Amino acid sequence: MINMKKDISEIYRAVNLLLAEKRTSLAVLRTGIAIFTLPLSVFTILIATSRYYEISNSLHFIIPLLIICVVLVFLGVYFIYRSFRKIKGIDRKIQEIKKEQKSLKDIIDTC
Repeated sequence: MINMKKDISEIYRAVNLLLAEKRTSLAVLRTGIAIFTLPLSVFTILIATSRYYEISNSLHFIIPLLIICVVLVFLGVYFIYRSFRKIKGIDRKIQEIKKEQKSLKDIIDTC
């Protein structure tokens, strides 16, 4: 009986660790979305104020800004992609644990 309780507590700890990793991946996803939307905001401001400047005169400012925006878009897409892959992997591991342990079906309700 003691062994069974120990096994159940280890399983709960493993599931708890997986859920903590999932929360971390969701935070990375949120950060990736924020990084991805930052260049869109910059482009919106540039377009809205385009009548106040001449593009040919301020090319030395716009080119580095566009390079930074492209890098931020790629970084945001990378974070979003990586977090989606990790979340799917974690969900798969939790489903495997749930299939092995019938006692977890009542506690863990994942669709």
